[in-house]
Amino acid sequence: MLEPQANRVMGLEEWEERWQVNRIGFHQLNVHEMLKNNINKVLAGRTGVRFFVPLCGKSVDMKWLADMGHSVVGVEISEKGIRQFFEESNLTYSEEPVPAIPGAKVYKSSEKNISLYQCDLYSFSSSIEGQFGAIWDRGSLVAINPKDREKYASLMMSLMDKECKYLLMTFLYNPELYKGPPFFVPNEQVHSLFGNSCDIELLQSVDGLTEKHRGWGLDFLTENAHLIIPKSN
Repeated sequence: MLEPQANRVMGLEEWEERWQVNRIGFHQLNVHEMLKNNINKVLAGRTGVRFFVPLCGKSVDMKWLADMGHSVVGVEISEKGIRQFFEESNLTYSEEPVPAIPGAKVYKSSEKNISLYQCDLYSFSSSIEGQFGAIWDRGSLVAINPKDREKYASLMMSLMDKECKYLLMTFLYNPELYKGPPFFVPNEQVHSLFGNSCDIELLQSVDGLTEKHRGWGLDFLTENAHLIIPKSN
């Protein structure tokens, strides 16, 4: 089932162009229901958790998490998306270069504990911001090029501290009907990517088919929420 999308590639410049022409159908105006429904599982009684949000765009989820007292670090290629996040959240921010990543900038909120890095995700590492107690992956694994998934999983696992709770969203649909993104990621692949070093629990599975997805030619679409936790030694 992975074959139809295996060689699909979207370059960073294509994502940049989508932001420039406002083709950002992936952006949601409200906090994601699966995050709200499963936040207690992610927090596991903890306060002041450090969240990592890969390919964060201008997700309103980040402000919601920061308002709860957590800190948020995001990575996004689009400067426009990052600036719009702060402006639409009514947050003032500063920007500065990131010496460890040539050409990268980090944008930091003055009021909330939010830092957004404008760079290629694969340029980011734990040497920049340490490890995290939580990861919220709403549209990142499903957006990266399918051939990069093992590299991506390695990066995510390197960013997880030993208490980390990684909430991952994936989509199931017939990949012969739609080329993506968002891409089809079967549960078996989640286990093959993360299962050697992490325990994986399917927290929620919902019918996510909308008129938009019907317009893509799909007849079903399932949204899955997985909780990924490092195995205790």
